[in-house]
Amino acid sequence: MFEPDTDNPFQLFDRWYREACESEINDPNAMTVATADADGRPSARILLLKDFDEHGFVFYSNFESQKGRELTMNPFAALCFHWKSMRRQVRVSGPVTRVSDEEADAYFNSRPRGSRIGAWASQQSRPLADRPALMAAVEKADETYPDENVPRPPYWSGWRLTPLAIEFWQDGEFRLHDRFRFSRQIEDAPWSVDRLYP
Repeated sequence: MFEPDTDNPFQLFDRWYREACESEINDPNAMTVATADADGRPSARILLLKDFDEHGFVFYSNFESQKGRELTMNPFAALCFHWKSMRRQVRVSGPVTRVSDEEADAYFNSRPRGSRIGAWASQQSRPLADRPALMAAVEKADETYPDENVPRPPYWSGWRLTPLAIEFWQDGEFRLHDRFRFSRQIEDAPWSVDRLYP
């Protein structure tokens, strides 16, 4: 049986995340990111969490991609982490805001050069004629920025999800799972905690 031993969900997430980093074979920072368009039609994809603290959870994207357009139109999202080896899941939801240019630049510059070139070459989520067209765009970007100094594209940056709800799920025998939801009305408000039926 699992019982939270803190009233701060960020502390609990940090502990679960560190345990996942030790137990998961691949990408413990992988998460489903769900967004919705202006009509409320949802879409979801797997991204990698790049940072988190008590201000929120950070991921990066091309603002002109489907998720980027949807987050611009409807600045709310939901995340879901699933750590299969630990039989745990964490769900997070709340509003999103763009990270600062300084934060985005620092992360972009930490990426391998090939990934930075790829950010210039990819018109993410838009139709692509064929693979050679993509490789031609990579070659062009590589020629434009021939050394390590590859600037961040103006359409590429990060989002920070500030959670208003974080739910922790621990698998239980006979599907009698332990579920706890931390919730608050606004950022910086105190958290309330509820145990949920499985």
